[in-house]
Amino acid sequence: MQMQMGPADTFTQEIQAHTTSGTSAQPDSTPAPMLMTMHSNWMLMVHGNAFLADTQQTSPRGEDKLFSTNWVMPMAQRAWGPGQLTLRTMLSLEPATVTGRQYPLLFQQGETAYGNPIADGQHPHDFVMEFGALYDLHLGGRILLSFYVAPVGDPAIGPTAYPHRESAIESPVGTLGHHQEDSTHISDDVVTVGVTNGWLRLEGSGFHGREPNEHRWQVQQGAIDSWSTRLTVQPGKNWSAQYSYGRLHSPEALFPTSDQERMTASVMYNRPSSNNGNWATTLVWGRTLDLPDNHIENSYLLESTLRFRSRNYAFTRIEDVDRTSELLRGEKPLPPNVAEEPAGRVQAYTFGYDRDLGRIPHLATALGAQVTAYIPGSILQPVYGIDPMGVVIFLRIRPR
Repeated sequence: MQMQMGPADTFTQEIQAHTTSGTSAQPDSTPAPMLMTMHSNWMLMVHGNAFLADTQQTSPRGEDKLFSTNWVMPMAQRAWGPGQLTLRTMLSLEPATVTGRQYPLLFQQGETAYGNPIADGQHPHDFVMEFGALYDLHLGGRILLSFYVAPVGDPAIGPTAYPHRESAIESPVGTLGHHQEDSTHISDDVVTVGVTNGWLRLEGSGFHGREPNEHRWQVQQGAIDSWSTRLTVQPGKNWSAQYSYGRLHSPEALFPTSDQERMTASVMYNRPSSNNGNWATTLVWGRTLDLPDNHIENSYLLESTLRFRSRNYAFTRIEDVDRTSELLRGEKPLPPNVAEEPAGRVQAYTFGYDRDLGRIPHLATALGAQVTAYIPGSILQPVYGIDPMGVVIFLRIRPR
């Protein structure tokens, strides 16, 4: 049994490893902590991340809560015919470990809890985050043709979603820009085709555009009514960049008549170092345009995680995001025919540290904390105050 899949040597090898959700890519040199073994012709793998977290927040809109964010991803790979078959699922117990259908996260908005809009909270992931199959076929030379079919999966739009990004892997909470950048990582009825040639990859996806509803134990399905395309370039082992565009049909339950246009761009850098160290950094821009009212929301994110002296992690996340009037209303039913309006911008500065505690066989267990300072715009300050803050203390466990 191996303790960790080594970094890939080429872009096609990184793709065929399929260590992230959907068909997204990170730099070839990115490590992938997991447990692996062989059974007959199958290579069996499992990786994941779990946090037990306690958050304390200032501000009149802040809350305190004990909760757990978590996911586990079992995989199986084998040669099948002329190509490689990968079967993969991803499961989360957050519907049980995040009570009240949300955990506190100041200035976050998106989706619903008990029929009302979520304000200053992050919804839990679905129990079934992904369930799909991938097939990779070499066409000669450096060309790789890839197929992805998933009743629940991640279409080709956005960067690698935050739960799987190496630059975000030590933080137990979501990003404020989640619904502008990577919220489609749990979508229904996803079909993706991709072609890779050397360091260049082009993908196209069809999927059901509505976000999962708040009943997180269920598996929902719907017609393929949305589409996306993504261009990924990996000019070296330590670099990866993508640009993606998508048209989402009726993504939000609270605004069922509004379609959405989404664009994202991101750059990732990863650099392994001596003593089992690693430095991963991601820069993301996300943009949504609500149709037909032409309301635009932008988000910008910079995050970085440094592993040093084998057992220590220092990380940061800096965000600048647009918020809407839905946030100011709080968790109240929306008036009939209400339209979202701009409510200014929020900046969030997060700094954290954690350290692996011991050498439990096959598990990496760490204790850590992160602090976030917010700078709300003038429209938001009367509701939130001028200097709200949040602190999260957490225990982290994952395969190693």
